[in-house]
Amino acid sequence: MKVSECMTCDVRVANPGETVQAAARMMAQIDAGILPVCENDRLIGMITDRDIAIRAVGHGWAPDTNVRDVMSDEVRYCYDDDDVGDILYNMEELQLRRMPVLNHDKRLVGIISISDFATHGITTRTGETLGEIARPSGLHSQAA
Repeated sequence: MKVSECMTCDVRVANPGETVQAAARMMAQIDAGILPVCENDRLIGMITDRDIAIRAVGHGWAPDTNVRDVMSDEVRYCYDDDDVGDILYNMEELQLRRMPVLNHDKRLVGIISISDFATHGITTRTGETLGEIARPSGLHSQAA
């Protein structure tokens, strides 16, 4: 199965110049904990609810802090025609629950999450991947 067959296509994005408060509101509206950050039709980062809580609020920054100041700019992504087994392995190794999906023109076309895999019947491998993602490690430091 290809990523395009199980990814979420309707993806809301944040702008790097908008506020973390606006990003948090958007996350609440769509019931998501992550937003891709795009500028000039290109993916430049990701912002999570944890980024907002730890990097912004935790440092006492105001709600009008720009997304650019707290987002992660080292983005791991996959392509829409990648095989789901390969992506599950990558997510396990990188300890990521979600990845933005790009086409070969490097345009954002979706997002893939552990729950997308489970929803599409890829349950055994998804469970193993989630177990590895949840193990303690130092891969995702919240230092800005």
